[in-house]
Amino acid sequence: MRKIILIITFCLAGSFINIAVTRLCFIAGIPLYLDTIMTISITLTGGFFWGALCGMLTNLIHHTFWGWGWEGYLFIICNIATAFVTWLFMQLFPGELNLSVKLNKAKIMPSGIIFKSSLFSMVMDRVIVLIILSFALCLAMSFLGGLIAYIILNISSSYNFDGSGISALFRYSMFKGRVPVIVSEIVSRVPVNIVDRLISAFCGYAIALGLKRIIRSSSFLD
Repeated sequence: MRKIILIITFCLAGSFINIAVTRLCFIAGIPLYLDTIMTISITLTGGFFWGALCGMLTNLIHHTFWGWGWEGYLFIICNIATAFVTWLFMQLFPGELNLSVKLNKAKIMPSGIIFKSSLFSMVMDRVIVLIILSFALCLAMSFLGGLIAYIILNISSSYNFDGSGISALFRYSMFKGRVPVIVSEIVSRVPVNIVDRLISAFCGYAIALGLKRIIRSSSFLD
């Protein structure tokens, strides 16, 4: 019961942290969203359901108070997709991303001390998987974000993304209207998403390690 209460608390707190980081980036003029850091953390800590809930709450609350219309709620899909891609990588790479999986006993000496070479190999394996995860998230978010923007432009033809959003930094300098709108909306998101998702993946994983430690320590208090 204590673990459930903790993960619910983490989920709610995570959504507000996502929002706070996003608002700080906006105020500081940093062309990043960084609104999925805690979505990744909660997914790694509690699984897809809690990660998706954290992502959904992030977009719902954020857009309700700082939104620009009903269209913005469609981007909830991106945050939920972040949880799904992270969860999928947990299934593909359980030794690196599933925090419930114990270390391979073959890499541990009888005394319990891990060989330095094995420790380095373990760290590098996790770094590589996190980099792959960040690129997978980059592609997924760029595609979904661009597709949603394209749908919004077709539904609300009067709406104009010109000059708004991080993709506007690259859209016209890269294409200048020479390619279909859907292509420019997707591809123009890739450069910023590469940086955004790298930071989100590594920060999310580091925070998840801390959250998992809190949950494990709480089990001794039951």
